[in-house]
Amino acid sequence: MHVVIMAGGAGVRLRPYTSTLPKPLVPIGESYAILEIVLRQLADRGFTHVTLAINHLGALIRAFVGDGSRFGLAVDYVEEDRPLSTIGPLFGIRHRLPEHFLVMNGDVLTDLDYADLLATHARSGAPLTVATYRRTVKIDFGVLELAGDKITSFSEKPVLHYRVSMGVYGLSRSTIARYPVGQPFGFDQLVLDLLGRGEPPAGYEFDGYWLDIGRPEDYDEANRCFAEVRDLLLPAGTPAGA
Repeated sequence: MHVVIMAGGAGVRLRPYTSTLPKPLVPIGESYAILEIVLRQLADRGFTHVTLAINHLGALIRAFVGDGSRFGLAVDYVEEDRPLSTIGPLFGIRHRLPEHFLVMNGDVLTDLDYADLLATHARSGAPLTVATYRRTVKIDFGVLELAGDKITSFSEKPVLHYRVSMGVYGLSRSTIARYPVGQPFGFDQLVLDLLGRGEPPAGYEFDGYWLDIGRPEDYDEANRCFAEVRDLLLPAGTPAGA
């Protein structure tokens, strides 16, 4: 099984941590890089091949991961000479990918079963399968709806529920065959294009542990609770501070 990990972003929202380290190498619990946790999870779930899409401080990622053998994986790289967003890097490596493969961001902490997501995608016939997570958003204000200058409804500090993308998806090579190499192209553009073509993506609902390390407060939360979730995230037998 094959997975492409998007690890080329500059991590602007996570500065100053990412000024000297690429976001996937930021340490969690003072022991493990985020990317190390992900790679160990993938190997434990039966994945054998990883392609890392790198750009910002990519040499550090190459030095840390190498050929992937210490994680029980075969790792190769695609290096962007300019930012291609979250899906664009795939267009130039289509010939290296199987028909069904996993794509994920390199800054995700979750106990999602990656292998089951990919198997579900392959069975579904959908062009894209998106792992989704239920997020609750509390609005700290009274919310009004208006028609012209008339208030038509009022909700005091409502709580809203949304299904959001986890940054992990099953994708098919045939889905990206139509897009030109070298074109910057994001996940949002892919979803909107598929919807516009009448080819709706599938959702894969997940309600376990998930944290996207996108902001300093997310990173602080990951470090605060890592001791509690370490055994949930890391395969049994993982060396301490490996």
